[in-house]
Amino acid sequence: DPAVFTDTDGKAYMYFGGLWGGQLQRWKTGTYDAQAPEKKPDGDEPAVGARVAQLSADMKQFAGPVKEITILDSLGKPLLAKDTKHRFFEGGWLHKYQGKYYFSYSTGDTHLLVYAEGTSPTGPFTYKGVIMKPVQGWTTHHSIVEFKGKWYIFYHDTELSNKTWLRNVKVTELKRNADGSIATITP
Repeated sequence: DPAVFTDTDGKAYMYFGGLWGGQLQRWKTGTYDAQAPEKKPDGDEPAVGARVAQLSADMKQFAGPVKEITILDSLGKPLLAKDTKHRFFEGGWLHKYQGKYYFSYSTGDTHLLVYAEGTSPTGPFTYKGVIMKPVQGWTTHHSIVEFKGKWYIFYHDTELSNKTWLRNVKVTELKRNADGSIATITP
C-alpha cells in the first residue's frame, strides 16, 4: 500500500509496508528474514512501524535509506504491538495541515482508521485519535486531500457488494475540531 507525499519544499517521500501480507514482521532486523513467523507481532514488544524513504528528484528511486516510522503514545513511548487500536497495520498516508504532518493508517483487525501528528515527514509521530470508525468490510485504505479549500477523505467499504473483497470507493469531507484535531467520522 505505497503512498507518496510531496512537501512544500519539493521533497517527495514514499510511505509503505504492512503486517501479514505486507510482511513487515519479516523485516524487524533491517533485512528480510524468510524464516520469521508470518503472524503479526503482539505483546509488549514495540509495534512494527511503516517505512518511509525520501525519493530522488525524478521520483524513480530512493534518495536515502529506508527508515521505520515511530509512533509514540501520549507519554512519548513507542506504541506496543499488542495495542491493536492504535498501532500501524497497513495503508499509511501522510498529509500536511497548518505546518504539521499527519500520518494516518489502518489498524487492521480492529478496523479503525487513526492518525498521529508530527513535525517532520519522517516522524516520529504522536498518536492523536480516530479519524473513522469501522466501515462495512475489512480495513480502511484511504487518502486525504485538499480541494478548493476543503479537505476530503477517500476510502473504501463493501456496502454495495456485501462481500469483504469487493470494495467500492467513497468520499466525505474531513472536518477539524476547534483545537485542530480531526473530527471522528462515523460512516
